[in-house]
Amino acid sequence: MKAAVRTDRYCYDLPRELIAQYPLERGRDRLLVAGRKSRRIEHQRFEDLGDYLTPDDLLVFNDTRVIPARLMGRKKTGGKVEVLLVKPADQTRWTCLLRASKSFRAGTEIFFENGLRAIVEGREEAFFRVSFSDPGKVLEAGRIPLPPYIEREPEAIDVQRYQTVYAREEGSVAAPTAGLHFTPEIMEGLRTQGVETAFITLHVGPGTFVPVKTQEVKDHRMHAEEFAVSEQAASAVNNAMARGKRVVAVGTTTTRVLEHLMAVRGEIVAGTGSADLFIYEGFRFRCVSALLTNFHLPCSTLLMLVAAFGGHNFIMDAYRDAVEKGYRFFSYGDAMFII
Repeated sequence: MKAAVRTDRYCYDLPRELIAQYPLERGRDRLLVAGRKSRRIEHQRFEDLGDYLTPDDLLVFNDTRVIPARLMGRKKTGGKVEVLLVKPADQTRWTCLLRASKSFRAGTEIFFENGLRAIVEGREEAFFRVSFSDPGKVLEAGRIPLPPYIEREPEAIDVQRYQTVYAREEGSVAAPTAGLHFTPEIMEGLRTQGVETAFITLHVGPGTFVPVKTQEVKDHRMHAEEFAVSEQAASAVNNAMARGKRVVAVGTTTTRVLEHLMAVRGEIVAGTGSADLFIYEGFRFRCVSALLTNFHLPCSTLLMLVAAFGGHNFIMDAYRDAVEKGYRFFSYGDAMFII
């Protein structure tokens, strides 16, 4: 049984100006390399990632694609409504998050500029069931759902930059941000170097931005997210583990899928499912042996996962070092490679 862990262990001071509001050119971000055994921190550029990889590594990517999930509409009264699509229930219905100045009741209608109409059917905890008049117009009405800490409206640059270059499977409301740094050239260079790659899918939900508000970490409830693993990817990861190769997870989303499957199946198996695995201090990693990630919000489940992997004190020291050296934080920020 895990010992009690207090949430405030994951607080840190972050100057507002270090929260990246725009992306840099792909591959030009900084890269903090954190050695778990040596307790050594190095400061590099992301384009130097190949210096830390060999043919004995398997990079596993999350190939989910962000959908234009943020819709702006109005009630009959004229009141503004923000709709965040979470996941489809069927052809016409979605699970959504809704935000407006007043609460919603079943039967509330929402109107959008492209002629689309929606009806709120009901509520389950924080989420609403919403039916739409024309399924073909739902994503047409949407915009890229930038995280709340990016304090601006989406712009043309975000359509391309808030996606990984290998994004393929539509379904996320947030990007798997560790992958945003890769360019086709960097990926081809790693393949030429002999580094193996594999792709799995996890559709990132809005829970990724939800801070842990409970006093003890264990009392926080994770939202489930949908994943898919191909036969090819499962075989690649299982073979890498059997041959003693290093499995390098590109992002916390990839990590959750791999470790979820190891926890419930004892191996990486092909198929689809949902994962609500909460990884924090005391968790035993059975698949991932190196982690590429961005810098995460204080008291977030993502930071807790990273600290579980790299060691709490070491990771929090690395975060303080990154702040002192002016690293850029969060989705459009710099990267960290924990080895």
